[in-house]
Amino acid sequence: MAKRKQYPLRIDPEVWEAVERWAADDMRSANSQVEFILREALRKAGRLPKGRSGEKGSES
Repeated sequence: MAKRKQYPLRIDPEVWEAVERWAADDMRSANSQVEFILREALRKAGRLPKGRSGEKGSES
């Protein structure tokens, strides 16, 4: 598994609660949900590197 970057996150409590609810609905951890949201935003913006092996949704 690829090494993960740890980063302290300051976030509005209401936003965090919404992320936790969404994560529970999708049966993910809140951390995985944040990564999912960021990855989707990067993909939609055309800023996610293409062809990365081991990445979900990879086009390699």
